[in-house]
Amino acid sequence: MSSSPVPKRVKTSPPLVGTHNGHFHADEALAVYLLRLLPAYTPSALLRTRDPSLLSTCHTVVDVGGEYDPPNNRYDHHQRTFNTTFPARSTKLSSAGLVYLHFGRAIIAQRTGLPPDAKDVDILWHKLYREFIEAIDANDNGIPVYASADTAALTKRFNDSGITLSSLVSDLNNDSSISIPAPPSTEAEAETATTNGTVQHPQAEEDARFLAASELMGTSFLRKLAGHHSSWLPARSTVLAAYESRFQDDAQGRLLVFREPTPWKDHLYTFESSSPSSSSSSDTTSSPSASNDADAIKVSQQKQQQVLYVLYPESASPSAKWRVQAVPLNKESFESRKPLPEAWRGLRDEELSAKSGVPGCVFVHASGFIGGNVGEEGAREMARRALEM
Repeated sequence: MSSSPVPKRVKTSPPLVGTHNGHFHADEALAVYLLRLLPAYTPSALLRTRDPSLLSTCHTVVDVGGEYDPPNNRYDHHQRTFNTTFPARSTKLSSAGLVYLHFGRAIIAQRTGLPPDAKDVDILWHKLYREFIEAIDANDNGIPVYASADTAALTKRFNDSGITLSSLVSDLNNDSSISIPAPPSTEAEAETATTNGTVQHPQAEEDARFLAASELMGTSFLRKLAGHHSSWLPARSTVLAAYESRFQDDAQGRLLVFREPTPWKDHLYTFESSSPSSSSSSDTTSSPSASNDADAIKVSQQKQQQVLYVLYPESASPSAKWRVQAVPLNKESFESRKPLPEAWRGLRDEELSAKSGVPGCVFVHASGFIGGNVGEEGAREMARRALEM
């Protein structure tokens, strides 16, 4: 009895990814990392060149080539005619934003295990763009955070430009600690240089520095994604429940109480800005999908004061101390809507309890943005008294 021939498995090469060589930036470093998160690109080799004939051999090209052509996997943003932005945002995309625009949902679904069409995937997609990707797009396209007219009279107290991810990536262009020995071939010997008696391969060193930059950008993105998926996203329902029940703790809705530590700030500003009586001083950078979905608009229709203090335990332990935290003016501010009373600031323990008239006080920060008590009832009393002062 003859057996049917076993069909041969056709071997396919992983898609080759191309980007430019020379000085690298945060956007293409992240774009390459994002692509390689997808199963189809995980084994992909990387070619860094500006040679059009070599780039034409690549399956996918980012940040070089002068083409934005998704059907043919070309994602450059340097051409004069390019003006693509992320949905409901005005910042022109870089190569990072382009890759995220087209592949971000798939990456989020793959990394979180959520169904690709889940509402939470869309929420995270918008959130991570605003919180991470957009600043990279703006930086690479030379778009300032503020209009120059708004900052003309301002003087910076200190220089913070050296601690941004884009700055750290720029530093890696000149990191001499990353060196790659040259391969033992005649062709390689022709391209080598000698530094301190060590034979090195310039392009291989540059590529190694680029991969270090890509790792820096990519792991930073993954930490953001993991945190938003595991902590920020589940907290939405918790904050919503506390926000809707806040009038049970204060007749004017000025207190927000949680039974466990909760990342509340971003969600509070979203729900306040979605409320019919929201104040102009609230943060209004909520995602289009988050603002419009049923959860975000299912807020109290009662006329309310803004939330001024948030109360929560330091940990999930039944014996945990409690905190009273003043709500900042907005998400980026160090100033509070109503700091804890000036007379309490900088005091601790018995001295603070005597001054405030509240037993069990632990501390109030010198700026008044936060204080503590040994128990929930003490924290509530601190907040109630602070509201009347």
